Amino acid sequence: MQHFRLYIILFLIIPFTVFAEDGSQLWLRFPAKNGISADKILSKGNNPTLQIAKKELINYWQGQEIELRTDKSLKNLKGGYTIKSVQNKLVISAEKEIGLLYGVYHILRLQQTKSSITNLDITEKPSYDVRILNHWDNLDGTIERGYAGHSLWKWEDLPNTISPRYEEYARVNASIGINAAVLNNVNASPNMLRKDYLEKVKVLADIFRPYGIKVYLSVNFSSPKVLGGLENSDPLNREVQKWWKDKAAEIYKLIPDFGGFLVKANSEGQPGPQDYGRTHADGANMMADVLKPYGGIVMWRAFVYSPSKEDRAKQAYLEFVPLDGKFRDNVIIQIKNGPVDFQPREAFNPLFGALRKTPEMVEFQITQEYLGQANHLVYLAPLFKETLDSDTYSDGKNSTIAKITDGTLRPHTLTAIAGVANIGEDKNWTGHHFAQANWYAFGRLAWNHDLTSEQIADEWLKMTFNDDEKFLKPVKEMMLTSRETAVDYMMPLGLHHIFAGGHHYGPEPWGDYKGGRPDWSPVYYHQANQQGIGFDRTKSGSNAVANYFPPLNDIYGNIKTCPENLILWFHHVPWNYQMKDGKTLWEELSYKYDTGVKNVREYQKDWDKVQPFVDEERFQHIQAKLKIQARDAVWWKDACLLYFQTFSKMPIPYDIERPVYELDDLKKIKLNMGHHN
Repeated sequence: MQHFRLYIILFLIIPFTVFAEDGSQLWLRFPAKNGISADKILSKGNNPTLQIAKKELINYWQGQEIELRTDKSLKNLKGGYTIKSVQNKLVISAEKEIGLLYGVYHILRLQQTKSSITNLDITEKPSYDVRILNHWDNLDGTIERGYAGHSLWKWEDLPNTISPRYEEYARVNASIGINAAVLNNVNASPNMLRKDYLEKVKVLADIFRPYGIKVYLSVNFSSPKVLGGLENSDPLNREVQKWWKDKAAEIYKLIPDFGGFLVKANSEGQPGPQDYGRTHADGANMMADVLKPYGGIVMWRAFVYSPSKEDRAKQAYLEFVPLDGKFRDNVIIQIKNGPVDFQPREAFNPLFGALRKTPEMVEFQITQEYLGQANHLVYLAPLFKETLDSDTYSDGKNSTIAKITDGTLRPHTLTAIAGVANIGEDKNWTGHHFAQANWYAFGRLAWNHDLTSEQIADEWLKMTFNDDEKFLKPVKEMMLTSRETAVDYMMPLGLHHIFAGGHHYGPEPWGDYKGGRPDWSPVYYHQANQQGIGFDRTKSGSNAVANYFPPLNDIYGNIKTCPENLILWFHHVPWNYQMKDGKTLWEELSYKYDTGVKNVREYQKDWDKVQPFVDEERFQHIQAKLKIQARDAVWWKDACLLYFQTFSKMPIPYDIERPVYELDDLKKIKLNMGHHN
């Protein structure tokens, strides 16, 4: 009987102590041994957030006694915290309990990465007030540009059936300081604002609240007409204004801390104020006014482009700069990092800094729509950093996008940063195990944009895999070079948007969608002809360079001073143009593609070498993904070089691997993207 009882006890314990190696724990793979006892945690109050903080310590903290202390004088830390070693205990202080929870995750991260936990004197203040994930999830469970299965949100089952993953999601985000979530796609269904859906949203808001996460919704501008049966949705129509006012009251009655609205309007066919001859400011302000009494905000997207003869890279600038200063103070303009569309590399969006009287926020894409989706290992921290550290010169030298958007240069009542989520219902959340690092990196940079890509990769690898130097060194190198590698095998030297239409997975530089809009065609962007290749955005071309502050307009506008990694973004360059290293442009392009292919093959070798340090399940999964990436890199190289060679008429340099495909065969590839979406 005794043995039988022991067996039962072991059976009950084991599932909680042995982690499955399916990636579902993400970076919170804490050691499976008990933490400190409850009596070693000193705290006052019984707040739900405080209870979570204590539970995490009791489960996982292996260090000394801890005091959790709220202190109203720390209001200036904006949700941050201090951690101080005092005699033989640690004191975590914050204005509110959520700051204490962030502090607890900080010390657990130090413990997990085997950093020192003695003599601590840490003060953390987040770079941005609102650190938000934008989910492009639809009400039917599909996700636009989602590559990790269906949506986490089971709208059909809510409000009655609650998935355990809702709380897991909140916990993971809190661990990196993300404090906001837009639950639905920017191409929003008006139904999101129906009473029955708002009751479902309330359930999620209640689960997220103790983890410090506010809920926001994307709204469809036509909702008053579609849902309310009004004649139109004109923002200056009194009835329309009343409809939104009543809707806001209904939402806040259910969710008192509701964050506000995200709006995509008059872009890609979405309805908006321009349908009624009104401006973006008219539409945004109407919504801002109804949210203002509750403390809600409007994030109005600057991603606008409509049929126009203008260079698509100029459209947001042309539409928004004339409206500067006309927006309410609870409106923030959400601007994609580049002026076209989340490309592997873009020049930064010239709107940053150009709106002098209007708060601006960066929108990044964590999901890899244009970067191999869930099949390619591409670590995005270097891309995020490249944007944040870009100097706009808007207020003189060192006017970086980070300093413009975080309130350093232009104090605004509100600062924010957004990332389009890469999360789905896959066991490992993101489809590719390494794509988890992009979710992590976004959260860490939203909290502290001074962190380096290397610091973040180091933390993530130690927490997610292990801290053996023989594993860390090569794998960190893979991560840190992977974005540049992807640019090399896809679109080097400033090439952009030469993807196959619709799914944006493979190459289609020959794509010319006659009859459709010119700016939907790859040929519109690369402009290859007998003379050369690239989009002329100089004074003699579209003059998009004029949207940048001096001296950037001249630097970008002069082929000799333009950074070579953007030369084809700003210039139409002759095939035999001599680059800085002495090669012709054609040779440079050829070697870039070849380098990209070679690097992915090196990643395959490096990954195989670290097999002893990785569990079998994740090792094989990543190995299989790298095989796909290596094949795709060759596909990109051959498609682009063989196609562009029809214009350059120059030989592919002899020391580069010969193409293995025929151009005609590559042109016939039509992907069924069911397995990627």
